Amino acid sequence: MSVVDRLAEPFDREETEGRPVGLALLSGAVAAAVLSPLAWIALRVLQVDTDYALSILARPTTVEILLTSLGLVAAVTGASILLGVPLAFLTVRTDLPFRRFWTVAVALPLVVPSYLGAFTFIMAFGPGGELADALAPLGIDSIPSIYGFPGTTLVLTLYTYPYVFITTRASLLSFDQQLVEAARTLGTSRWAAFKRVTLPQLLPGITSGALLVALYALSDFGTPALLRLDVFTRVIMVEFNTFGRETAALLSLQLLAITAVILAIESRVGDSTQGAYVGASPNQGSDTTVSLGAWKLPALLFCSVVVALCLVVPIGVLLLWLVRSPETAARIGTEFQWGFALNSTKVSLATALVCAVAAVPVAYYAARYRSRLAELFDRATYVGYATPGIVLGLALVFFGVWYQSAADGLSMDLFGAEYAPQLYQALPLLIFAYVVRFLPQAVGATRSSVRRVDRSLTEAARTLGRTRSAAFRRITLPLIAPGVIGGAALVFLTTMKELPATLLLHPTGFETLVTYIWGLRESGNYGAVAVPALALIVVSGLSMVVILSQEE
Repeated sequence: MSVVDRLAEPFDREETEGRPVGLALLSGAVAAAVLSPLAWIALRVLQVDTDYALSILARPTTVEILLTSLGLVAAVTGASILLGVPLAFLTVRTDLPFRRFWTVAVALPLVVPSYLGAFTFIMAFGPGGELADALAPLGIDSIPSIYGFPGTTLVLTLYTYPYVFITTRASLLSFDQQLVEAARTLGTSRWAAFKRVTLPQLLPGITSGALLVALYALSDFGTPALLRLDVFTRVIMVEFNTFGRETAALLSLQLLAITAVILAIESRVGDSTQGAYVGASPNQGSDTTVSLGAWKLPALLFCSVVVALCLVVPIGVLLLWLVRSPETAARIGTEFQWGFALNSTKVSLATALVCAVAAVPVAYYAARYRSRLAELFDRATYVGYATPGIVLGLALVFFGVWYQSAADGLSMDLFGAEYAPQLYQALPLLIFAYVVRFLPQAVGATRSSVRRVDRSLTEAARTLGRTRSAAFRRITLPLIAPGVIGGAALVFLTTMKELPATLLLHPTGFETLVTYIWGLRESGNYGAVAVPALALIVVSGLSMVVILSQEE
């Protein structure tokens, strides 16, 4: 039986009250698999002595970590809104020159991992960096430090604002400008029209983008670690590596609690703005653009500065390292292997394929059968995305160690050999972590595609004698294929960049671009990062091309 046939099989199962039981069971199984890792964190925490747990959570350093983490999330989210919203408006609603170029350019920072940005910013703006060397002949001996809270906020903002840009741009593209013109003809001022008409329609997009930024800032490990800022993710990794696994589990649970609060706030804001939304379809929008006039040059300068910081600085520094230092070339020749890029590509492709297949039943069930059960399964898949990678990795480490201990205890002689299945630090566990983490990206893209398929097409196929699964294979699946491919490409992109889960779960000896780049941090020879970093950016960029092509 082919993969397509297996995928379509649940659509033919017996129905109850018009809902396919097989499809519901399959969606529920996917949701349960996504939720399962969190149980291991809870079990680990339950094993900790209560008094010890309270002492850890109440100690001054933990409170300081909490405040720093919350402050970082607030600062990065606010700064990303200040960057993303104006950029979206400039590229959609104004006569900005070369709008198509700027649209692509300001979205491209998504292909650059934030920890690579931190690497290059340290070498460009840190002590003894390129900027310090350039300013030394001018008598400037010191520049503001890139380390700590300000530097971490800057780097994370530069590589997360595209989330706000993309979601706000989508809202602007579906926004009917004629509503504003109607308000203006009724004597409403431009500012009042913005507050009463434009802003309510943009808020859902801004809010969804801000949520992604907040979750990223809270869960990111590489940037705070490189820029020496003690937030939850950095301290959890330190505790884990120093055998403080109970403390790491407790801090992970606290980090999950903060994540839940952020999701709850977003849900409340989303509910409050949903009723105000009176948007139109993209084809109903007016082609009216705002003339920038004298602001055209400042707008171009604004876009240029953002792109220069996000793309020109990191890529320029990487290329400079590549051509300047002979010892870098020697190190690349002796240590770097293109097999690292192949390993990264293989696990990312495997994850994208599994996510694409697993997303179809969940997305189809949520889009076609509106019910609380379908919504529950759909929302459950997003728990993994909201779970920080370091917490997910830690949960699967606990599971892998427990499983291996149980397997060793139950090993038996099978055909004359000892049989004890290996799971901890095995590729299936790593790929499972990626799937749990990034499945919602595939579910969201696929669900949107399913909703655009006219139900009458499948109903017509059914009246012609086609089974439900045949109608799905012949009609629905080809129509939703672009969304499935786009979602898989987004999963591939984010899997290529994932750092904490990869560090915790990758098999011994299985080097990827991410693990190799991070390993060079300990040697302090950042010059050797150039080739693997550029390879990572190029491969990730190819997936961005696929994603952008789906918007054409």
